Amino acid sequence: MRCDKRPVAALIAFFLIASVVQSSENHVLVYKKKYIMGTVFEIAAYDQSSEHASNAIEKAFQEIVRLDDLLSDYKPDSALSTLNRSAHFQAVRVPSDLYRVIDQAVKFSELSDGKFDISVAPLVNLWKAAIRGEGMPSQAQREELRGCVGYEKIELIPPDQISFRSSCLRLDLGAIGKGYAVDRAADVLHSLGIRDALINAGGSTIFAMGSPPGETAWLVRLRDPSNKLDPQVMLKDGSVSTSEQTAPSLLGSDSAGHIVDPDTGMPLRTMFAVSAVSRTATESDALSTTLLLLGPTKGKALIKNMPDVSAIWISPEAQVETVNGGPQILLGKGLSSPIRVGKTP
Repeated sequence: MRCDKRPVAALIAFFLIASVVQSSENHVLVYKKKYIMGTVFEIAAYDQSSEHASNAIEKAFQEIVRLDDLLSDYKPDSALSTLNRSAHFQAVRVPSDLYRVIDQAVKFSELSDGKFDISVAPLVNLWKAAIRGEGMPSQAQREELRGCVGYEKIELIPPDQISFRSSCLRLDLGAIGKGYAVDRAADVLHSLGIRDALINAGGSTIFAMGSPPGETAWLVRLRDPSNKLDPQVMLKDGSVSTSEQTAPSLLGSDSAGHIVDPDTGMPLRTMFAVSAVSRTATESDALSTTLLLLGPTKGKALIKNMPDVSAIWISPEAQVETVNGGPQILLGKGLSSPIRVGKTP
């Protein structure tokens, strides 16, 4: 499972025509960015007052920073790091946001029969070390760490306690944490009266609130490894996330160190990039990773009965598989908008 989506950010560029523009409806567009959670978060918001929009965006960034302090596995003092050190065979009380993210992650694990699994962290860290030049993992190492993995070993004790039924279980929220932070940032903007905004988490997860003045939705151009199809989706009060293998590989050009299959303990081999469209950024973030691991056949079967979810798999050879249960993903240059995001350079 992917535990770090930062590589995707370099593949999906976010840009605006201007950081502040005047619209025909007397709204201004304010744009700001901030480095958080190991990536660049960008927020663009329309409002009648540029000062009000600017302040709202700063409040949203503060919320993302707060969540990073809870969910990071890089920060030794984060709530997640504390949980990883202390929850083995004993219940540990955690902040409500951390409990909620882990609870949702377990639900995606159950939905995908374990393909999505935040407990795959020990294996991910093993392959990250290999990419850094610390040696190819042996089969014995992989098998030992596979014994540490398993979402069913995470015990959730409502309303706010978690216990690990394993001595070596460890969690990594990189495949869902940014999406959760995007949703919470959107909540902050909405609570402060912002109705039309776009939030971009490093290009891998984008959430659209409302629409630009005079438009029905925000136009998002999706990742296209073939550079032939120009996939697009019109987003309004919804999210899209993209996952693909992009890290340097020890096993060939079609595998990656940061996306590990929990069933094999090996880096994922796939030719696809996957974009998932859903109502929330938490769901689209988790789904894009899940669908990449499952592949088109099993992935389409998983989401065919999920209302409001769309997905597209694209290969470098322009092989395409789609499910359009939610906003329709279109191919070609049939859409236009004064503001475009997610466009591949």
